Order: sequence, then C-alpha cells, then structure tokens
Amino acid sequence: NPASDDSGAATVLGAALIVAVVAVAMGGLHVGAAIVARHRAQAAADLAALAAASRLPAGGAAACSEAAAVGTAMGASLHRCDIDRLDVVVTVTVGAGNLLHTDAYASARAGPLG
Repeated sequence: NPASDDSGAATVLGAALIVAVVAVAMGGLHVGAAIVARHRAQAAADLAALAAASRLPAGGAAACSEAAAVGTAMGASLHRCDIDRLDVVVTVTVGAGNLLHTDAYASARAGPLG
C-alpha cells in the first residue's frame, strides 16, 4: 500500500535536522564574532583614550590625532573624540566581520588622576 509506506521519511527528517544544526551553528558564529568585535573595540578605545590623554598637553587636535593613530593600529576606526576639560572621551568602531556587516562600538575616558 503506497499511502502507508514510510520509506524515505528518515532521510527527510535527517535532512531537516542537518539544516537546523547548521542554522544554530551559524547563529553561534555570528554571536561569537560580535562578542570578539566588542572586546576588540573596548581594548582599542581604552588604548586610544590613554594615548590621547598623554598628548592632551599638546592640544586637542594632537590628542585626537594620536587617538586615531592608535585606534587604526588596533584595527578600529575613530568614531568620535571629545575633550572634556582634562579628560579625553574616545569612541571607536570595529567591524564584526559577520554576514550582517554590523559594527561594534566602544567608548573610553582617560585623564589625570584626582
């Protein structure tokens, strides 16, 4: 009886399970890439802010130029550099490198103690 024949059902179920596992793995890769990009962005922002703070006595333009140079060396792009009295606030972006083409943003502040 062809209507009650189950041959091939396991193949279809197996194919569906493979597609589900691949989809979950791809989602995990995207989440992992976003987390790595966020950590890279925070490290770049921290170092760029410290470098800018060290150059602040030479002026705001020199400080932000140094922040851009350090950010670029760290694989980030300087998104924003603000001088707030004796502090420097830096925001950088890092590409997450996933299929969604999203960026990770991070900010850091540095200045003298006290």
